[in-house]
Amino acid sequence: MTSVAEHIIKIKSELPDGVNLVAVSKYHPIEQLKEAYTAGQRLFGESHAQELVVKAPQMPDDVQWHFIGHLQRNKVRAIMPIVSLIHSVDSIRLLDTIEKEAKRIGKVADVLLQLHVAKEEAKSGFTIDELLLLARNGEFKKYENVRFRGLMAMATFTDDESIIKAEFASVGETFRTLRNENTLPTDTFTEISMGMSHDWHLAVAEGATLVRIGTEIFGERQY
Repeated sequence: MTSVAEHIIKIKSELPDGVNLVAVSKYHPIEQLKEAYTAGQRLFGESHAQELVVKAPQMPDDVQWHFIGHLQRNKVRAIMPIVSLIHSVDSIRLLDTIEKEAKRIGKVADVLLQLHVAKEEAKSGFTIDELLLLARNGEFKKYENVRFRGLMAMATFTDDESIIKAEFASVGETFRTLRNENTLPTDTFTEISMGMSHDWHLAVAEGATLVRIGTEIFGERQY
């Protein structure tokens, strides 16, 4: 049976320079996280505020916690002191809450703007047209305690790789458009978070700089 450490090492060996692995540790026991840490992993992704708050104190201080799931506004205060990057900013209302809470604790919050490119309606995020319009109208310039680091997206859950590839390509194109138009600060707007255990190779081919992998590292979730 392949260990967590062996999975980490294998995946990292296949990632190109400039692409970082976020180990998606939600629903997995702290022992497995520590095994990944021993193998050199420092970026961990959690989707539930309550789980993050419990796990973070049990791990070394140099771990970087990324929040990757749907974030409810009433959970922002709990995670704000812990997370180094929020991947899943999917509305202006959530941005406003993040700004308020970051300002309250004297922090600049690093965030990714979530695009909705998948065919499933259940997945959240800005549409491409909506995001471009907001950026062109200067909506993101008013935030003093939020630093926009890039985009995040999830592809349709399908076996049709042409659909996945096209959706990831649209994210990459939107990212380049935003940078070329200088509607967001290009010096910090550098990340594309996309790709999971089943499709991360396709995501990397379309420009992903962060891949979110859980099952391929830790096995099936332990609910």
